[in-house]
Amino acid sequence: MDEIKRLCDQVREIAYAIHVYHGNGYLEKVYENALVSRLRKEGLSIKQQQPITILDEDETVIGEYFADIIVNDCLLVELKAAKSMAIEHETQVLHYLKATGIEHGLLINFGSYKFEIKKYIRTQGASQ
Repeated sequence: MDEIKRLCDQVREIAYAIHVYHGNGYLEKVYENALVSRLRKEGLSIKQQQPITILDEDETVIGEYFADIIVNDCLLVELKAAKSMAIEHETQVLHYLKATGIEHGLLINFGSYKFEIKKYIRTQGASQ
């Protein structure tokens, strides 16, 4: 657990530095590319725009989404460039965690003048 806490702190600090340097107002992709670049410079394993297959209960593929960033195969990072975080953004992260089987996620919003970040944990037994 200490490892994931350190990883989350590292991502948070880097994301905050990006927010301070670039401010708000860019499209989400600009912040995504900046975060990916800086995380890779830190030596972290990064998957950008990782496909997520959504399955129905009978294992039929019913959709595909893309996770913005997956760090070290254990932390899903979803980025937004919105005026503020919305319940839809939180729900999206929770569904991505469920679909990937990843337990920990961060939702980061670069669109507000105030830096916003939330951490999510999906327990293995959770159904939603």
